[in-house]
Amino acid sequence: VQLQASGGGLVEAGGSLTLSCAASGSTHSLTDVGWYRQYSGMGRALVATVSNGGSTYYDDAVKGRFTISRDSAIYLQMKNLKPEDTAVYLCTAWDGKGLQYWGRGTLVTVSS
Repeated sequence: VQLQASGGGLVEAGGSLTLSCAASGSTHSLTDVGWYRQYSGMGRALVATVSNGGSTYYDDAVKGRFTISRDSAIYLQMKNLKPEDTAVYLCTAWDGKGLQYWGRGTLVTVSS
């Protein structure tokens, strides 16, 4: 499975962005998909996931502001962005065997 994220950029606080992640390869094997973010010099933190049944999870910091969805791709709609949302966002997916796949990140910068 190959994942390619896009849609990052510079936005003012209070603004919106939608990230996309194109998936290719053995995508029929995927179960949960999601987004992590990585702050500069720190580890990755889970932002949101959605199962192939539609169940979602959100980190408390983004609840009510971010929406994850999927079809043949993975999306993260981000509203009311805050400077603390500035990070590299990475899409991820798990298959039925528990293997986790990663895409290259896309940088989101929120100016105050």
